[in-house]
Amino acid sequence: MTTPRTDRSHWYWLLLIPVAIPLATPLFNAVEPRVFGIPLFYWLQLAFIVLGVTTTTVVYRMTRRGR
Repeated sequence: MTTPRTDRSHWYWLLLIPVAIPLATPLFNAVEPRVFGIPLFYWLQLAFIVLGVTTTTVVYRMTRRGR
């Protein structure tokens, strides 16, 4: 018989942030402000990548078992 998994953690809820924020397109459907001449939409997409990596790293570090 296998034992049930016990890897449930509230930290996993943070993974919804990098999924939900980019779906709110009316928030960043604009050209201004520009950063180094790059319109808002494009540099915000790069910021979403950083947000996803950061969130995933935090969740991983908080949920990994003692190694």
